[in-house]
Amino acid sequence: MTDRVRHLSFHATDAEQGERLDRLLTQHADLSRSRLKALILAGAVAIDGATVRDPSRCVNRGEAVTVAIPPAEPAEPAPEDIPLAILYEDDALIVIDKPKGLVVHPAAGNRTGTLVNALIAHCGASLSGIGGVKRPGIVHRLDKDTTGVMVVAKTDRAHRRLSAQFADHGRTGPLQRAYLAFVWGVPDRPQGTIDAPLDRHPKARDKRAVRAGGRAAITHWQLLETYQGRDGKPVASLLVCQLETGRTHQIRVHLAHIGHPLLGDDTYGPGFRTKAALLAPETRQAFEALGRQALHAHILGFEHPETGAQVNFKSGLPDDLKRLRQSLAKPATERRRSVSDLTKT
Repeated sequence: MTDRVRHLSFHATDAEQGERLDRLLTQHADLSRSRLKALILAGAVAIDGATVRDPSRCVNRGEAVTVAIPPAEPAEPAPEDIPLAILYEDDALIVIDKPKGLVVHPAAGNRTGTLVNALIAHCGASLSGIGGVKRPGIVHRLDKDTTGVMVVAKTDRAHRRLSAQFADHGRTGPLQRAYLAFVWGVPDRPQGTIDAPLDRHPKARDKRAVRAGGRAAITHWQLLETYQGRDGKPVASLLVCQLETGRTHQIRVHLAHIGHPLLGDDTYGPGFRTKAALLAPETRQAFEALGRQALHAHILGFEHPETGAQVNFKSGLPDDLKRLRQSLAKPATERRRSVSDLTKT
């Protein structure tokens, strides 16, 4: 296995005039058409020196085509000695407190250094295989920079039973999930529900957007605290969010949709960064040091897949969000409900 990028170059012949780019490449590269299409979309193919991202682009005779083929990847993730904050573990499952910056499973751009790599090192062959070789034991995910409590299955039976609970999202079953979200501005009512379908963003494949015809997505939120800025006016607030569905980036997109994006979310709230000028100096320092969206998976409760008992786990705010909250609260804070009270519902 080579660890170097291989470059392929050729000129289209008369016989290849008008051929689709992805079809043409299969005649010159020993790769599947789907793999070549992925390389085109990733910007690894150029014609006459210009990057082309359209697999259906027709090639003209005489055009110079170049392809940068990355090295082959291991078929299975390797164990890596990455520290885990374990909240609970038994023969059926493991509950962890995920830190920021940790990707859950290998994917494009993050082949190593993931939670799965750490779990393989910690659990060995005991992880459930239902999720496939790249997602063993994974029954739900958190974004790379979202912190908080997660559960991973160690047996296939635990995987099936936990997956069924997450598929139900607590509508009729025992699953409980609560996220703490620091957002810009203050909602005009103490609680609400966001019912807005989500689909891929029309211009950015790695983003989601509220779109008619998308998959159903429902988020319930409640206002916990409001914070004043340096001018004494409301500038931010703390919400608790509960999911009735579990779409990618759901809380982030939904809160931005109602005009209250997460602090630090440059993907869905880039236009709100100028509001940092409204923060008190200490708060602004905490905000600028954050470097991520201010979202934390605070509570996770479910029926144990083996014993049938209801088990509940709580993750306190990590240091960066704790500092942010403390600095936001200094000018003046209106508390509608204590964060500690969330476990009492």
